Amino acid sequence: MNELKEKLAALGLSDEMTTKAIATVADFAKTKLPANLHGVLDDVLAGKSPDLGGIGGMLGSLFGGK
Repeated sequence: MNELKEKLAALGLSDEMTTKAIATVADFAKTKLPANLHGVLDDVLAGKSPDLGGIGGMLGSLFGGK
């Protein structure tokens, strides 16, 4: 999340505003994502590399894979 905060700060936002902006966008994204992906979004924003194995399987089945 530090990288995102830095990008927002470069636009002239204060530290408090960058934190609020990220939280607002994350909350909005969670309303559009299935509940099982909320943790993945949280991990990405926390700077972690989430396990995308389940997502890969879902995408594979969408495109005719097993």
